[in-house]
Formats: sequence, C-alpha cells, structure tokens
Amino acid sequence: MRILVLGAGLQGRAALHDLAQSEEVSHVIAADADLSGVSRFVDSLKAGRAKIELVQLDAHDRVQVAGLMQRADAVIVLLPVAFHAAIARLAVDNGIHLINSSYPPPEFQEIGRAAKERGLSVLPEFGLDPGIDLVLAGKAIREFDESDPSRAGRIRIHQFYSYGAGFPEPHAATGPLYYKITWTLDGVLKSYRRDARVIRDGKVVDIPGREIFAPSNTHTVEMQEWGAFEAYPNGDILNYLEMMGIATTVREAGRFAMRYPGHCAFWYTLAQLGFLEDQPLAVGGASIAPREFVRALLEPQLQFAEGERDVALIRVDVRGVKNGQKMRRVYQVIDRRDLDTGLMAMNRTVGYTASIGAQMILRGDIQKRGLLSPLTDVDADLFFKELAKRGITVQQFEYAEQ
Repeated sequence: MRILVLGAGLQGRAALHDLAQSEEVSHVIAADADLSGVSRFVDSLKAGRAKIELVQLDAHDRVQVAGLMQRADAVIVLLPVAFHAAIARLAVDNGIHLINSSYPPPEFQEIGRAAKERGLSVLPEFGLDPGIDLVLAGKAIREFDESDPSRAGRIRIHQFYSYGAGFPEPHAATGPLYYKITWTLDGVLKSYRRDARVIRDGKVVDIPGREIFAPSNTHTVEMQEWGAFEAYPNGDILNYLEMMGIATTVREAGRFAMRYPGHCAFWYTLAQLGFLEDQPLAVGGASIAPREFVRALLEPQLQFAEGERDVALIRVDVRGVKNGQKMRRVYQVIDRRDLDTGLMAMNRTVGYTASIGAQMILRGDIQKRGLLSPLTDVDADLFFKELAKRGITVQQFEYAEQ
C-alpha cells in the first residue's frame, strides 16, 4: 500500500503514526505547507520512519498535487474544507481512492458518480464525529432489524441520540471554563454558530445557531465515570435519519455535543451578546470581528499542559422495539491522550480512523465503489477490531425496557 497524506497537522500526524506501524503500508508521502512540526514528529517515531517521505505542499498547485497522487494508491485528505472538492476531483482523475474526516460538500455527489465509473471509493466523514459515530449508529440501528418476517415494516426506532465530545480529564479541567482545545479554537467557535436540526415528538425542529445553547435546546446526560454532562445540538440529523430509513417514523432524534456543566450557559450569553459574530467592529482605529477577538483572547488560555490528557467520547443511544420487545442499545467509545506519543485522544480518533479507512479499502475490507458513507458502507465488526488493535475499544450495552 502506498498512501498520500495531505495535511500533516495534529490529525495528520496521528494518521502518519498509524500508517508507519502498519506492515501492509510500504510508503507514505506526507505533504504540508509547513514541515517543521511534522518533521520533528516523524523523527520521534519508534518504528516506520524510513517509509515516510515529507514533501513541501502548495495545495493550490494542482500539478504538484496530481504528481503526488500518481505515486499513491489512496489519499487521506486532512486539509481545510475549502480544498476538498478540488482535491477529490484530482483523486478520481488520477485513479486513487480518497478518505477524509469532514462532511462532504454538494460536489461530492457528482464526484462519487465519476469515482464509481472508475472503480474508486470516496469515503468522507471518516474521523471521530463524523466517523466513528456513524459506524456506531449504523450498527445500532441494524440491531433492531426484525428476525420475524411478519413484523417487517413496523416502526422499530423510537429514539435516536448520538453524542460526541472532546474534553479534558477532570484534574486537567482547570480555569473558569473547565475546557481546553485539541484543535483550533476557531473551528470550535464556528461550530458554536452552526444551525441544527432535531426531531421532537415526531416533528422536525430547526434551531438557529445562536440558539443551540438555549436551555430549551439542551439536556443532561449522566456518565458513569464523570457524572453529569450538558448536551447541545450539533448539526443536522435529518440526512442521516433518511439514510437509515427512519426519518418519518422516529419520535425523538438528534446529534449532540457534550461539555462539563456551565458551558452552555456561558456560551449562550456570549452568543446573544454577539461575541460569536463575524461582522468586524471598529475599535480604537482597528477593525476586528468579535469572534476573532474571542479566539485571540481565549486560545492561549485553553491549551493542555504537559502530562494532561484529553478525552474523546462517542455515544450512540437508541430506543426501539425488536421482535415485540422494547429495548435500548448504547454503543460507546472512550479514548484518552497517549502520553508516550503525545497524541491527543482527538488526534488518535480522527487520524487513526482515516488511516484505517484507507487500509480497509486497499485491503478489500471495503469493496463498494463510488461515494460511500460510514453509516452504511463500513463493516462495523471489522472496524471495531481495527480500533481495538490501536487500544480504542467499543463498549456495548443492551437494556430491556418496559
């Protein structure tokens, strides 16, 4: 296997670490605009350094990108979303499979059709959230399939909740926000303005971005290890419900992010006051957007210290009926920072997952071609085994309900 990694930031380094450990991977090209950080990381690897080639990348240079693709069997794209459609077209044109960890833009439908004609797989949304959450969701929903043919077609799923979270371990949750970042704060703040869509009492409810932290839109989740967490809406659930075939029948559904208590009230106040807006304000002769000011002020204060660990969490909670019996299934993944490698849990669960996706496609574990979804096109049991090899375990719970 020859794999190209475009973007060697925090997630990209985790992908490189995983690819370097794989005996099936013979060569890895890691391309990034700034090689200083990744060069030090590669030098620190205990195994597989010799198979990694570092290349200075101009992602706008399609000739350079195409040339790199011609030396690979698959490309893992961990660049900003603005590059994704153009990079995906280049991948198909150059005859290689593509994997990324982001939501697919509309252009991916057309790109997926072209990929299918060429016998190629395009697998977006294959990181943590989206990614692991979607594989868990597909697995959980399929567990409610009726074994009795006479019950086929009956409403099976009543509630579908999916949770994703990245947070510091309790002893590392210092400071007034009890929160620290494992990726850019700019990305976090943008997600705090994203509109959401959930299902309540069988009806679609649209939630404006500035209202996602409102008390009426949040709820509490009790976690056995850490106690209560706040959950707030995170994006649009409807497309995934349609893919699972339950959009018109499920009564309650949503995708949520979780934080320590107090987070939602704090950010709801800031959102209402305009601190997350992008429109620049004139201040003392300078012009700055409120969100950019918040980022510049808080980002240095929300960094993990040496020896502190983050936690990455995915939880899928489904209630329904199978063979006439009410039941509840919960699938959960919890990972922590690896202090030996320095890789954060968020880096591992995104980068390792993308690496696994590339290897599963090239190994033949994923044989479908065209535009794929982790929800429907990844063998969950095989994927769980791959996670387990990397020390990431999937917990499964089943409860009979009255």
